Amino acid sequence: MQTGAPRNIDPQTVASFGSEWARFDQSELSADELGRLFDTYFDVFPWDRLPPAAVGFDMGCGSGRWARLVAPRVGQMNCIDPSAEALAVAARTLAGFDNVNLVHASVDTVPMAPASQDFGYSLGVLHHIPDTAAALAACTRLLKPGAPFLLYLYYRFDNRPWWFRLLWRASDWLRSGISRLPDALKAATTDLLAAMLYWPLARLARLVERAGMNPAALPLSFYRNASFYTMRTDSRDRFGTPLEQRFTRREILEMMQAAGLEQVRFSDKEPFWVAVGVKAA
Repeated sequence: MQTGAPRNIDPQTVASFGSEWARFDQSELSADELGRLFDTYFDVFPWDRLPPAAVGFDMGCGSGRWARLVAPRVGQMNCIDPSAEALAVAARTLAGFDNVNLVHASVDTVPMAPASQDFGYSLGVLHHIPDTAAALAACTRLLKPGAPFLLYLYYRFDNRPWWFRLLWRASDWLRSGISRLPDALKAATTDLLAAMLYWPLARLARLVERAGMNPAALPLSFYRNASFYTMRTDSRDRFGTPLEQRFTRREILEMMQAAGLEQVRFSDKEPFWVAVGVKAA
């Protein structure tokens, strides 16, 4: 395992995710559900652009759940995370792969050569880093010209009505308090939110869909076919994380372009926003 001294990180957020992945190591997630979740992110990824035996990276690999499905398709996976606790979980998740390299580093201290990677991705990570734009630029520096990079950043509800954004503000007020709780109390509180908030709203959305109506306007409709395990995981992620930033589609496009990515393409499906671009020549 390679290491690097952390800089562009929030230590409390790193510790929070280490605790989250130790508790929710994704071992209880079914193969079918993992595959569905994987497809929601990687649907826009240009697999056909990768060379044979491609070498790439997962920035903020967490439990290793995405690398578990990417590793069989490529030559080498570099799984990078600033949390030693998270990397210990990833090591167990990826134990059956001999083409995985675990790297203990922050985004700006990765001990890998610039322009050395054939692809990269970072899903749900860079918005938890103090300087998201600098973190994205650090990712892009690792890419070879023409290499694709897949990105998922939390959206600022720029495609939602005003009342949806008002609900988010209320939920963010909750997050600011819950994220400061001791770990055991934080876990209990976010589990309660999963049971009292995520599950009923998600199941309502599923009923609406089964009735032949579009559930997309309902809060948490994204989870209508998700397991309660996924709801607990994401409740812990959403309300237990100290540092969270959100961006509009336009802001994400501008950050990607400023980082040296071109041909940027956004997914038109939830979760918002997932985008892919290629490193400029």
